[in-house]
Amino acid sequence: MDTLRKQNRSLVWQLWLFAAGAFAFGFALIPLYDVLCDVTGYGSKKTLVNAAAAPTKIDLNRLVSIELISALPTVGEWEFHPVKNDLQVHPGQLYEATFIAKNLSARPVTAQAVPSIAPQQATRYFHKTDCFCFTPQHFEGAQTRELKVRFFVDPQLPSDIDRVTLAYSMFDVPEKQGS
Repeated sequence: MDTLRKQNRSLVWQLWLFAAGAFAFGFALIPLYDVLCDVTGYGSKKTLVNAAAAPTKIDLNRLVSIELISALPTVGEWEFHPVKNDLQVHPGQLYEATFIAKNLSARPVTAQAVPSIAPQQATRYFHKTDCFCFTPQHFEGAQTRELKVRFFVDPQLPSDIDRVTLAYSMFDVPEKQGS
């Protein structure tokens, strides 16, 4: 019986050490993740902040037309359009565009805007720093809201591209079942 108690006590200590080690490892994951991000460059906070920052070089000698378009699917009850259909922008300068969205139904609805950029070659040079399309938007019944997008066009945009189209489609987000 004495050896059984010793074995049980030893097992309990081993389990406690294992639990404490797992707990410590959980806390160590945060700095380890930061080190991994810094080494690989993926997910690094520094890289993300630099990527989102507008370039310091503004090309005042060039204007690019930004065409703003909105589309609605056949399902859903929305009114959705840009305040201005066309903007003239200098590459490298931060701009803001506003869209108006109205829930035409009497019930609360959540919507998600999906962006697209044309021509395809301009996609990598068009940078949104803040956008209503990043998260679903909740609207009360018959609510109207202004939705903003902040963006800049990279000065490296090829010179043969002088017009970029930013289009948004607004979709109802289905409600979760069982909530």
